Amino acid sequence: MSARDEVLARIRAAVAGQAAQAGDAGTHTYRTRGDLTGPELTRLLADRLVHYRAQVRHARPDTLPGEVSAALGERGARRVVVPAGLGLTLPTSLEVTVDDGLGAADLDAFDAVVTRAAVAIAETGTIILDGSAGQGRRAISLVPDYHLCIVTAGQVVHLVPEAIARLAPAATRPLTWISGPSATSDIELERVEGVHGPRTLEVILVGAA
Repeated sequence: MSARDEVLARIRAAVAGQAAQAGDAGTHTYRTRGDLTGPELTRLLADRLVHYRAQVRHARPDTLPGEVSAALGERGARRVVVPAGLGLTLPTSLEVTVDDGLGAADLDAFDAVVTRAAVAIAETGTIILDGSAGQGRRAISLVPDYHLCIVTAGQVVHLVPEAIARLAPAATRPLTWISGPSATSDIELERVEGVHGPRTLEVILVGAA
C-alpha cells in the first residue's frame, strides 16, 4: 500500500466510524458536540481570543451601542465602513459608509470596519463570517486595519464540527475564518501583524457574563 492509499484508508475509516488502519488496529472516536454551555462557553471563547491577541469586550443587547461607540472612540476611528444589514445605529459623529462594492484602495482609507459574525468556535477562538447580512464581503473584513466584530452568545459553539453543521446552509458562499488579528513571522521568527488582514481584531461578546 502506498502512503497515499494509507492516508485515504485512514480518512475513510475515521469518517465511517470504523477501525483505523495504522499499524496496530484501533478505534478512533471523534467528538462532534461539545459539553460546555452558557457562561463557560463564552468564557472559553474570550480566553482563546485573548490568547491570540484579540481584544474582547462584553455587552448586553441594551449596552451594545455604547460598547461599540466606546471601542471606536478609544481606537480614534472617524471613518467606518459597514456591511449592509448590520442592524446597528452608529454614533452620528462618525462618517459611516455602507459597502456597495468599494475597491481595495477605498477600503484601505477607512479607520475601521464593524461587522457581525455567523458562528464562533470557543475551542479554537475562531470567528467565522459567511458573507450574509451584517457580515458583507470578505474584502471589508480584510482590508481595514481595525476590525470590530459583534458576536452573540447564541452564536458560540464549543467544537469545530458544531460550527460546520451550522454553516451548512452557507456552504456555497466564501467563508472567512478569523483566529485573532492577522499575523505572520519572518525568517528570524519575529512576529509581524497586519500583513494579510487587520492589525487589530476586537470582539464584543453580547450576552456574555
